[in-house]
Amino acid sequence: MSLLSVPFHLDERLGSFDVGVPADAQIAPDLPTGDPWGRMAVLYEQVADAVGDGPLVVASGDCTTSLGVLAGLQRVGRDVGVVWFDAHADFHTADTTTSGYLGGFPLALAVGRGDLVLPHALGLRPVPEQRVVLVDARDTDPGEHELLADSAVTSTSLAGLPGVVPDGDLYVHVDVDVVTPAELPDLLYPTAGGVAVADLLAALEALTATGRVAAVGLAATWHHRRPARPEHTALVRGVLAAVG
Repeated sequence: MSLLSVPFHLDERLGSFDVGVPADAQIAPDLPTGDPWGRMAVLYEQVADAVGDGPLVVASGDCTTSLGVLAGLQRVGRDVGVVWFDAHADFHTADTTTSGYLGGFPLALAVGRGDLVLPHALGLRPVPEQRVVLVDARDTDPGEHELLADSAVTSTSLAGLPGVVPDGDLYVHVDVDVVTPAELPDLLYPTAGGVAVADLLAALEALTATGRVAAVGLAATWHHRRPARPEHTALVRGVLAAVG
């Protein structure tokens, strides 16, 4: 299992991006000037090119990097469903967001909702909504509620996941804020509740045991102002062991 580091939050290069484990490779290009979506298209094109047919964990500072991973998987013939662990739904479009935060868009973009300039730039085909499972999204906005209710995306708790895992190959996305803040400090967007680290790792082991996991995205959404804390390092090592 290779670890690929993408030290960015959206189109912003992170001066310090430490996940506590040495990466096997890193993608950190100088991005051109322009709008954020255009800059991310350049970055995620390189991410897509780095995705092969072998097992891979892609760690970055946000969830939008998933679009590059998904595009890369499709290019090598992996028609994946998605299991998305996240305290937030990431299911906004420009019409529903109140903050304008682009990090709230990626799952909606992955299924073909909203302004699809970035997915089209990557050649990303929409993932069928009936093959997407959203796990423990406990902090969602009214606009997302409406979009999700109108979609075929399955929302579930961690306990309910075994009965709703999509068929076929899988892309598994883990935003670390799915974990309870009591076990994982210094999160950018901590959300009350959440799953225990041990339970998350057990779920990842069970998914990996199916033999259908094509890649894992790891959104290390904590403050990267200092080296990774011991809790961060332990979680990343646990993820690598669970899917390795």
